[in-house]
Amino acid sequence: MMLRRTAMAWFAFALGAFILPVSEASALDYPTRPVRFIVGYPAGGSTDILARLVGQKLSERLGQQFVIENKPGAGNNIGTETVARAEPDGYTVLLINPANFINTTLYANLNFDFLRDIAPVASFNRTPNVMTVPVDLPAKNVAEFIAYVKANPGKVNLASSGNGTSVHLSGEMFMAMTGAKMLHVAYKGAAPATTDLISNRVQVMFDNMPSIIGHIRGGKLRALAVTTEKRSPELPDVPTVGETVPGYEASALFGMGAPAKTPPEIIAKLNKEINAVLADPEVKKRLTELGGEPLITTPEEFGATMKAETEKWGKVVKAADIKIE
Repeated sequence: MMLRRTAMAWFAFALGAFILPVSEASALDYPTRPVRFIVGYPAGGSTDILARLVGQKLSERLGQQFVIENKPGAGNNIGTETVARAEPDGYTVLLINPANFINTTLYANLNFDFLRDIAPVASFNRTPNVMTVPVDLPAKNVAEFIAYVKANPGKVNLASSGNGTSVHLSGEMFMAMTGAKMLHVAYKGAAPATTDLISNRVQVMFDNMPSIIGHIRGGKLRALAVTTEKRSPELPDVPTVGETVPGYEASALFGMGAPAKTPPEIIAKLNKEINAVLADPEVKKRLTELGGEPLITTPEEFGATMKAETEKWGKVVKAADIKIE
């Protein structure tokens, strides 16, 4: 009897050594079916292009399709809420973008809490906005522009692609830090704003680099500065705003999130694969063309950055007294 009990005990121990916890086992197999990659904007824009670039590479590496699902509306909130309410199993993920950090404070009645309901997975990149003016504007650099605004009170218009966008708030931050007061003119998208900027109906825009750089290179507009902490490889001769306005930084951060309570093993696997994608020379080249170099982080590091970005833009929204119901 004793020998039998001993044998059974050893059998149970040996069996247990080869059985992984369910979450770890599922992480090893993950993904076993297609993954929904939610983008809160229409197809074709720079945000959508970024998601498709990373999603395609993840599909190749993991053997399952990362299917881009565009859910535009409510300033990116519809897409974010879709993920916040999804099953936390790794099969629904979110393209995190600047609107997520801004909207937390900008919108009065959200049905979700971004930092609580979306778990950080991995960052993709940071892209600068570009402080851009008409070619015939007298100011040739940031210091001259500040002086020009102060010498022409009420006559300088700040264009944006919409109220509460990163393009708008980059300008609001500039005004707050320099005392150069301008009239904000919100357009329905970057294209009509750019048209009026070229014709000098408005005098400055802090537009996303991918949408404005062609006009800069084509000589239709002049770049005064980029908004990132460091100069951009795509515009190496253009200074940063911070070189004239110490402490100014207003880049657009992108990455992937998942529903809160997604198993950490699945998040770790996605993070590892995304970082491998970002290290791919082809992807690095394409990301640079889109305006930002790859940003490789752990989930914890990306989570800390998400919190910092949310707090930073929250201060700008409150200082500018902007609210959307």
